[in-house]
Amino acid sequence: MPMIHPNFDPIAFAIGPLALRWYGLMYLLAFVLFVLMCRVQIKRGFAAAKGFSKDDIDDVLFWGAMGVILGGRLGYVVFYKFNYYLSHPKEILAVWEGGMSFHGGFLGVVVALLLWSWRRNRSALQLADFVAPAIPLGLVAGRMGNFINGELWGRATDPAAWWAMVFPQANDNIARHPSQLYQMGLEGFALFALTWWFASKPRPAGAVVGVFVAGYGVCRFIAEFAREPDAHLGLLSLGLSMGQWLCVPMVLVGAGLVGWAYSRNSP
Repeated sequence: MPMIHPNFDPIAFAIGPLALRWYGLMYLLAFVLFVLMCRVQIKRGFAAAKGFSKDDIDDVLFWGAMGVILGGRLGYVVFYKFNYYLSHPKEILAVWEGGMSFHGGFLGVVVALLLWSWRRNRSALQLADFVAPAIPLGLVAGRMGNFINGELWGRATDPAAWWAMVFPQANDNIARHPSQLYQMGLEGFALFALTWWFASKPRPAGAVVGVFVAGYGVCRFIAEFAREPDAHLGLLSLGLSMGQWLCVPMVLVGAGLVGWAYSRNSP
């Protein structure tokens, strides 16, 4: 028999009329983990952390958070439901109804970091190398939020499989992959181990963030084979999902950035 998703209450706790939802709590945890890991990098003297201070971390967090929220929402609007929001423009700002895209959030963070670097007259590549290893644990929190909410569930699987899980939120009683947990393991813990190790030694500028970008693309591409495609999109060309197609340029750009970094600089 497959496991049954616990169907958690989306509200973590409430104080009077104020309610804190699990998903918002996971976003807060992601930002806290980002700050902590950046500070650990500075304390341990990681090669990618040279020249950055605790004040820089707090400043970058603010800019990055704005990039995540604005980019994530606009990315969802453009990549996943463009025609719908074109007809319902007022709903674009209704973020409380759900709908965020990692790829859009990623582009938002890129723009935010470029602006921060320009305003501070700092190297954008060095900044990207510094923050990249601190991001994956935040992704762990985000995917945990998806699992708690019972959203972004996986594709149908063998009901007798030990990993099979029924998500009541799907309203179909079908045994599925708990793909949120797969993504948490791949995009979160595995990518963290890779980038954290890679950033612990001197690398040419751009190499660390290149490994992160390509690594995320590969991990997400693999995990998408177990994730249910968006109902209104389904599978696209070559039987790939929208998420997989958005990962292809990430892998190419990340690998190209690593190659470029090593071709023009020595560690």
